Amino acid sequence: MPGVNVQDAGEVVDLFHEAARASREASCRQGSVEVIEGPGTLLATGDLHDNPFHLNRLVELVGLDGPPVCAEGSVAGETGVGESAEDDLPRHITFHEVIHSDRLLNGLDLSYRALARIAELKIKAPERVHMLLANHELAQVVGAGIVKDGVRCVEAFNDGLGYVFGDDWERVSAALGEFIMAMPLALRCVTPRGDILCAHSLPATGSMARFDATILSRELTEDDYAPRVGSAHLMVWGRGYDAEQMEDLVERWGVNLFVLGHEKADNGYLIVPPCAVVLNSDHERGVYLPIDLAQPPTLGEIPSLVRPLGGGA
Repeated sequence: MPGVNVQDAGEVVDLFHEAARASREASCRQGSVEVIEGPGTLLATGDLHDNPFHLNRLVELVGLDGPPVCAEGSVAGETGVGESAEDDLPRHITFHEVIHSDRLLNGLDLSYRALARIAELKIKAPERVHMLLANHELAQVVGAGIVKDGVRCVEAFNDGLGYVFGDDWERVSAALGEFIMAMPLALRCVTPRGDILCAHSLPATGSMARFDATILSRELTEDDYAPRVGSAHLMVWGRGYDAEQMEDLVERWGVNLFVLGHEKADNGYLIVPPCAVVLNSDHERGVYLPIDLAQPPTLGEIPSLVRPLGGGA
């Protein structure tokens, strides 16, 4: 990663501190969310879980590691699905659930490096890179037990920090936690066809009585992160939302499409009627969704627009 030695504790600490500041102070930040509007393109993604091949491809697509390329792989200026009508239109990208890798090294999770790369991108382009809070990142901060494929994720991640940084690992962990706690809960895309909300998940139907739906119109508080009771926690951990609940949130939040992650989508995407799509970007069939912010798709058009990330495993 250019510019930052990801094995140097001091450099990594400074990086995460600066990224936290960039997240809090981005001009698109409004309370607990970031807000963008067209013209331009959004590359919406799902859970990434430290897939380095797919991360590299996404950074290439959004044009932050050299000349932008089109969604079909051509250089900017050529025609391609997802390419803006004019080359100078902004290209945005969402990231969430970046850490807790399937690729352990002798039982160590080194996915802090992926989050460090996202941090560098946030600093470089704070109004175009939208790193959203997800349950795995939040679990890492609050120390919640989380097991994925038999691996205790928080412990493996901490072991990785200890292996790389030795006695400085807790200092790195604290700075990393500051970046996570500065992440927005969602990205709102204001479009001529109605607003789109990109978030890691929605609260479960059974938790709606405890969920404060005003969370998207205010600043986050410490109580919002509290396990099993805080509204941010309920939102990023939520599963089992249904049509009636989604329609209720559509009315409360003034949106007409949700772009989510968190759930498993074997084909890379999953349409959830009446108004949501779930994306996965971590596995061999992982995808991204290019969204023209001037002419956003309907739910029915999304299957023809999702693009594979190349099958990196």
